[in-house]
Amino acid sequence: MKDPRDIIIRPIITERTAEMMDSLKYVFEVDMRANKTEIKDAIEQIFKVKVANVNTLRVPAKPKRYGRHSGYTSEWKKAFVTLTSDSKPLEFFETV
Repeated sequence: MKDPRDIIIRPIITERTAEMMDSLKYVFEVDMRANKTEIKDAIEQIFKVKVANVNTLRVPAKPKRYGRHSGYTSEWKKAFVTLTSDSKPLEFFETV
């Protein structure tokens, strides 16, 4: 089994995701190869909460230019995690 900290890369904190935190929804950048079950188990192990639902999406690479040089940004995977109503909010999001 994979280590849960290898699956969850970092939380995504923006104005939109801060508003979603009121309804116990959190957004994370996750490993591209992780599936929904692995993401759910990782969140439950790391934060000691109960996960109700996990939705994932792949953020595609975008073309970028810097002067005459062109390339692409990296492709990454985003996970929207919904906690159950009886779960406590995640601790490190309290300061936002």
